[in-house]
Formats: sequence, C-alpha cells, structure tokens
Amino acid sequence: MRRRDFVTSLAAAPAVLRAQTRRPNVVLIVADDLGYGDVGCYGQKRIKTPNIDRLAEEGMRFTQAYAGSTVCAPSRGSLFTGMHTGHARIRGNAEVWLRPQDRTMSEMLKDAGYQTGLFGKWSLGGIGTDGHPNKKGFDEFFGYFSQMQAHLYYPEMLLHNQKEVALTGNWGTSRKQYAQDLITERALAWLEKVQGPFFTHIAWTVPHANNELGRDTGNGMEVPSDEPYTRESWPQVEKNFAAMITRMDRQVGDVMSLLKRRGLDENTLVLFTSDNGPHAEGGHDPKFFQSSGPLRGIKRDLYDGGVRVPTVARRPGSVPAGKANDAVWAFWDLMPTLAELCGGQAPRDTDGHSIAPALAGRPQQEHEFLYWEFHERGFKQGVRHKNWKAVRAGLRGKLELYDVSKDIGEQNDVAAQNPQVVARIEKYLETARTESAEFPVKGA
Repeated sequence: MRRRDFVTSLAAAPAVLRAQTRRPNVVLIVADDLGYGDVGCYGQKRIKTPNIDRLAEEGMRFTQAYAGSTVCAPSRGSLFTGMHTGHARIRGNAEVWLRPQDRTMSEMLKDAGYQTGLFGKWSLGGIGTDGHPNKKGFDEFFGYFSQMQAHLYYPEMLLHNQKEVALTGNWGTSRKQYAQDLITERALAWLEKVQGPFFTHIAWTVPHANNELGRDTGNGMEVPSDEPYTRESWPQVEKNFAAMITRMDRQVGDVMSLLKRRGLDENTLVLFTSDNGPHAEGGHDPKFFQSSGPLRGIKRDLYDGGVRVPTVARRPGSVPAGKANDAVWAFWDLMPTLAELCGGQAPRDTDGHSIAPALAGRPQQEHEFLYWEFHERGFKQGVRHKNWKAVRAGLRGKLELYDVSKDIGEQNDVAAQNPQVVARIEKYLETARTESAEFPVKGA
C-alpha cells in the first residue's frame, strides 16, 4: 500500500467505526405480494424500478432471504415477533390477533428509546384489540382498520391511531383519494419532523389485488394512472400491475430524498422487502412478467416462489455497497438483528438470530433449519436445510426434496437419491412445531 493510501485509510477509519457503532435509525419498507422477479435488481426487464435498484447499488441485495410465510398475516407476525409459523401465535390469515404477552419488534425498539411510526397495513390486531399498533409499540399509526380493509385502494376511511379519518373523496362512486398516496404522505410528514433515533415501518399494499372487486375479474389492480405503460400492448390489468409497482418505486425515491435532505440517510438502515411471493388475483397473471423469477410457485405455495422474497439493505459505511449476499435467513431473524444494532432486548425464546454480520458483509452463521407451515388448502410444511429445500403435504405426507444450489426452480425431486437427508429433515419435523388451538392440524 502506498503511504498516501495508508494515511487516507487511517483517516477514514474513525468515520467507518463511528458509522458501525452508532445506533441507526431504521426504515423498514414491506411491499405486499411483490415477487422475487418483480424488480429490476432481481432480473425484471419490463417493470421500471430505478429507485429500488439504486438501493441495491448503494447497499446489499440478498438472494436467499425468506419471508415469514406465504400469505400476509403470518408473515408479518413472524417479522414482528421473531417466531416462525410453527411457534407463532398467528399462523394464517384468520382473525387471530396479538396478545399483551406477544412482544413485538416495535415494543422492543420503543423501550430502547426509539420513536416509532407505522404507516399502512397491519395484520396483527385491529381497533379495540390488544394487537392494535398503539398497543404494540407504535407511537404513530396511520393506515387500515384490518387486513381485509387493506384490499381497498379507495377506502371510505382510514385510521389515525384509534380515530377514524373520513375519505370523503371516495364516498359513493367517487374515487379521488388513493390510499397508497395518502399513506405515503403521512409517512413522509412524520419523517420530516421525527427526531432520532426512530423506527419507521412503511407497509404498502402494492401490488396486492383488490379482491373485493373479484379475484378473477380483471379489475383488481387499482391505480390512478397506468403511466408509464399506457402505450404498451399489454392487457390492461398488466399495465395497471406494472404501474402500481413503478408508482411504489417512485415513493421509495421520495423517502430516500427526504432522508438525504435531512442529512439522515448516512445513519439510517433502510430495508426493503416483500411479505410473500406474487399473487394470481384480480385478473393478474404472475407469468406475464415472470414475477417469481427463476423460482417455482407463487403466493400460498411453500416452494421458494411463495416464500423467497426480494430484500435490499442500505446503510452507508456499515452495509457494503453494490454487493449480492447469499446468506440464508428469514423474517424471524430481523428482531434479534435490530436488537443488536439498536441496543434493544429481544425475547430469549425467539426463533431468530442476528444477521448483523451478514449486513456488514461478514460471514454469517446460518440456521441449521428454517421452517414454515401453511394452513390453507390443506396443511403443508416447508423446510430449508443448508442447500436442501423440503416440502410436504400433511404431517405424514411424502417429503419432496430439492437441492436449490443446483435446482433453484425446485423441478427435480431428489428425495429417493438422498435418504439420509430426508431422514434428518423428518427427524427435525417431529419437533419443529407446537400445537395451536387457533390453527389445529391434528390428524392431517
């Protein structure tokens, strides 16, 4: 090393050290039903996502990050409680809410001295329940009453904390107030004023379909304008789908611009991800844009297309820029990670462990097993074990086995050729879960 370079590195070292030791602000953005292949930095060619792609260029793109489940509520439950769906209270989309004893990531960060705000969808407890955001660690909440109401892009009202906000522009047949935009405006207004440290959770509903308009009618992808895809020769529903994602991408850019203008982006950990794989609802065909990318399956599957999600992290000086990281981790790891980075105290019985080393570009000790279970359309289980991915239907069904290091699309079942691996995973499955009164599977 030349002397000038050596001196420069010495001068830079304290700044890097300070960046790594200061408690970061955290902005956690979770899209809804955004597939692994729906954004440019994961291979999408036709839908424009320049701001999310820039996050990846300025930060780290994880190639083997997994959601908590293959549908909304249990995925978000795993994210916020650090428990996989074999142990979590919320294991499906039924109306089961968090209890006072279910400690959340937001409560942990609030107790650590963070200002906390949630904007958008919260699937873990509505107004009047113990799972309401204001009872689970959020100082400020603006968003939907419930998961079902979150299907609506033009609702007649939203919630601000525990008070109703009437959206008169949407009364009757009028459609003037797009919820995605209103939620973004509230998030930006909060970020404009908040003093650190802060935790901001932006839970947009894009590109979830409005199922109240019918799952297969072709009307479920609601957006004020199909720009910049108006002139494309695509089906209208696909123009709308793409426009929804590009609109969300533009709002990611708005968040980043505000952070930079306030001088906050250097010490803010920005995480962008999705709650599960892509949907086939509202008339949208996930094959049209290859929304699953190279993966097999979509939302409601436990193949990787249903649970492996695009995940990008950015924090200059702490998260290496322009890197792809193949560490294997899942939503339940985020709570202990933020506990380590932010000085919080995660529950001892969490299923997760900190991925702070991976975020810093260092080798990461990985779980021996990741586990999912799903309670719709018959009980199913999924396991990730090193390079192996296993899926089975029922508690005693035949185990399918795939080597995802060689077969990312899970096309070749190699269970017969690997009986020892099958036996190891089946042994793990004997104790992977506890019984749940709300989500029973006895006899499955």
